[in-house]
Amino acid sequence: MKLNIIQSCLLLVLGFMVASCEYDNFEEPKSTLTGRIVYEGEPLGVRNQGVQLELWQHGYDLFQKIPVYVSQDGTFSAKLFDGDYKLTLIRGNGPWMDQTDSLDIALNGSQEINVEVDPYFTLNEPSYEIVNDTIVRASFTVNQINAASTLEFTDVYMGRTSLTDIVRNEGLGRFFDGQVTPGTPATVDVTVPNHLRGRSDLFVRVGVKTLGVEELLYSQVDNVSIN
Repeated sequence: MKLNIIQSCLLLVLGFMVASCEYDNFEEPKSTLTGRIVYEGEPLGVRNQGVQLELWQHGYDLFQKIPVYVSQDGTFSAKLFDGDYKLTLIRGNGPWMDQTDSLDIALNGSQEINVEVDPYFTLNEPSYEIVNDTIVRASFTVNQINAASTLEFTDVYMGRTSLTDIVRNEGLGRFFDGQVTPGTPATVDVTVPNHLRGRSDLFVRVGVKTLGVEELLYSQVDNVSIN
């Protein structure tokens, strides 16, 4: 009886060792898919990790999505096995109109792609000026791309790091209809919070909120020197 128990234990340990070796020998994906979310070839700024894409691959027993998160500069990256994929945008997840078409990707080694979208609004590259260490003066133009959309508000965000948006910021100014009008150049002043004063620089960006759309469209983050 003792011998049978010992033999059973040895077989169990051997099974764990084999399974462990098989796991250690699992081949990692070696190809990289990189890309940008763009409008007319220009990357769109978004909230960091707030927008998600989905990759789907046919031909396997488990047909599951591979989530791909978009960085705040509109870029994304994923490590994958070579093969044929479909890339889709999630409905309602992004400051652009929904699209039902997926993008076919035949991945064989590293590849870079652009994902073209139709945003509700865009921003002309803003400029910033720090006035007396107490005011951020931002100049920009909001462009209306979709005629049926309504501009809800425009924000100017500031912070000590480049990760700056509606969720993560250390100060903001919000401007509504009448203060910022689509198609018209705007210049707005935002008071710098006390805890950000006395610095040599600030990270600043503009965000545009479309009525009824959760995610904002952002300018690229700008590092502004304070003289």
